[in-house]
Amino acid sequence: MKLVYAIVNNDDSYAVNKGLQKAGIRATKLSSTGGFLMAGNTTFMVCCEDEQVDMVIDVLKEHSKKRKQLVPSSAINENDAGKSVPVEVSIGGATIFVTDIERFEQV
Repeated sequence: MKLVYAIVNNDDSYAVNKGLQKAGIRATKLSSTGGFLMAGNTTFMVCCEDEQVDMVIDVLKEHSKKRKQLVPSSAINENDAGKSVPVEVSIGGATIFVTDIERFEQV
């Protein structure tokens, strides 16, 4: 068995959740905050059989899209406190980790 951790932007959270449900995949959702932009994220935890990992990742890719956003440069580099200029950054998509599960129980 595997445990898939997927960190997605809050803007994609609803679509990812619905996509996982439609595919019959059960997930646990946790609220999280990114360290780079201090923006809201949702972390999905999915326990699945080894052969389902690719399907889970496909659903995540389909429903979490990368996009560009302008942020103040002071949000990126604290040393520019007085010279805030908008900088375009890429947000969204999914950061995915897959780990082995040694033991799984539902009680």
